[in-house]
Amino acid sequence: MPNLRKKLPSANALFVFEAAARCGNFTRAAQELYVSQPAVSRMLARMEDHLGVRLFERVRGGIELTENGKILYRKISEGFNGIEGAIREIEARATGVESVTLSVSTAFTTHWLMPRMSRLNQAFPNVDLRFQLISGRIGGPLVDVDLGMRFLREDEIGENSVLVMPETLLPVCNRRYHETAATQTGREHGDTVIVMDDGERGWHERFATFAAHGRHVASMLSFNDYAIVVQAALLGQGVALGWLNVVSHWLLEGALLPAEEELIVTNRRCCLVWPENRPLRPVAADVRDWIIEETRADVRAVDRNYPKLGLRRLLAEAGLVIGAGQEEGRRIRAATP
Repeated sequence: MPNLRKKLPSANALFVFEAAARCGNFTRAAQELYVSQPAVSRMLARMEDHLGVRLFERVRGGIELTENGKILYRKISEGFNGIEGAIREIEARATGVESVTLSVSTAFTTHWLMPRMSRLNQAFPNVDLRFQLISGRIGGPLVDVDLGMRFLREDEIGENSVLVMPETLLPVCNRRYHETAATQTGREHGDTVIVMDDGERGWHERFATFAAHGRHVASMLSFNDYAIVVQAALLGQGVALGWLNVVSHWLLEGALLPAEEELIVTNRRCCLVWPENRPLRPVAADVRDWIIEETRADVRAVDRNYPKLGLRRLLAEAGLVIGAGQEEGRRIRAATP
């Protein structure tokens, strides 16, 4: 440690460097550290002068680490994560409560997790669950979280991720809307289609049954938060594109129905992911496995309630065999990379 102190302008330089490297931007690092952007620049310039090497290169829109910077960032991240883990362990020993932070969408939290929160609390009475919520499309790096829900391609699923289910889509609406849309007047009037962003406009065209049954779009509702899209469908405002990992609870409650008996399983995979540079704590692994088993149980129930959708067959074709219960779920998880 005495030698380390001599190699740095100050201990605070480590925190400034780590924030800048992680954020990829001096301004965002300054906001996180509650200091000015020039203060961050000065500290990092002092650090580079002290070490005698460049740690950053300025690029369009931000900064990039040099090879020397990458070496330093990797080791500092490992050290900080180890210290954070030790502090968490000390806190857990003192209070008997461990925190688990999830990076998930507001829609998943509102429409899938909240209805079963009491079961989650019963399963993990000593877990303080925290959320990093994403209102739009889920994505981005995992920062200061234990687990994140992300959609990955098959070749992106690695040692720090586990499959929940293939991305499964179906049109959904409430019962009143469904009954009205099935009438002659409803067919003539057309559908109100609910979308989350411009990338989803025209999603109904992906379902052959819409055209086959003579359905057409009369109007659209657009929201930038998928939680509101689902809420609008629940209130009978139109027909929405349903991600099964979000809307399964409402399908099983009968609050939402398949607007058409057609599913699409894409080549993306809904996964739970954890940071590469942080070992997954046992309590976070337990929460991960609980979410997976609850999701698989939902899928089995949706398949029983709506057999014409062919859910089990389509998921099997995508490489996921949904068994009869927990033992099968554990077997599948054990075989997942």
